[in-house]
Amino acid sequence: MTTDLAELGELAEALATEAGELVEEMRAPLAIDGLEANATTKSSPGDLVTAADRAAERAIIDGIVATRPTDAILGEEGGQRAGTSGVRWLVDPIDGTTNYVYDIASYSVSIAAEVDGVLSVGVVYNPKTDTMFSGLIGSGARRNGVTISCSTASDLGTALVATGFGYVAERRRGQAEVLAHLLPEIRDIRRFGSAALDLCAIACGQVDAYYERGLNPWDLAAGTVIAREAGATVGDLRGGQPSPEFVLAANPALFLELRERLTDLAADQRP
Repeated sequence: MTTDLAELGELAEALATEAGELVEEMRAPLAIDGLEANATTKSSPGDLVTAADRAAERAIIDGIVATRPTDAILGEEGGQRAGTSGVRWLVDPIDGTTNYVYDIASYSVSIAAEVDGVLSVGVVYNPKTDTMFSGLIGSGARRNGVTISCSTASDLGTALVATGFGYVAERRRGQAEVLAHLLPEIRDIRRFGSAALDLCAIACGQVDAYYERGLNPWDLAAGTVIAREAGATVGDLRGGQPSPEFVLAANPALFLELRERLTDLAADQRP
């Protein structure tokens, strides 16, 4: 099959929109029946999953298979499929499920495509606000079709920094210790609850930097493409690619300074 990036991007946007409509339709029973009747947990009591997560992932996977049956797929809720085309999709049906359950308008459908192992297409859709972020490698990043770019702030002391926290108590404790040292040295911290939207906030200049330890590939894939195409640098603390070990995204003027500070704090070495 062909691997035209524009076609992959169009497919990702269509599937993200469809999945977003589905999860919004399924919010009504949550509001009526309450949290306990509609959500279960995964890795810890704070790690929620709903029927909407599973239904949205199934809809996305079915859409990919119907259009591109030889592509590989990796989904958060267990949807995996081998492929032969050189394209692999990374799917997070609801990034920010806790926000979704509590009706906080910071959750998203995140769909990315790797081509021959390179993150090349990213789409992040917030159905609550009807906001579509998209990026194609080499073609820039957009929010609802309008080109976006990251901030140009160069002073760490006045940087607005986003972060997130893991679900396991020991990891959260280590992340809080890092933050306790960093917070007095920056303008302020933001915690949106969706890694995909954190990276999109970098892309459109709403925050100057974002870091987190313990993300999964589907959490970071689409947002990484979008942030990079908006001019941000995205990597780990050791000169490598973003990974579950660590993700740091910032405009180039801040990236190295913040990376050095987080390295000093051993932010990627804690539990």
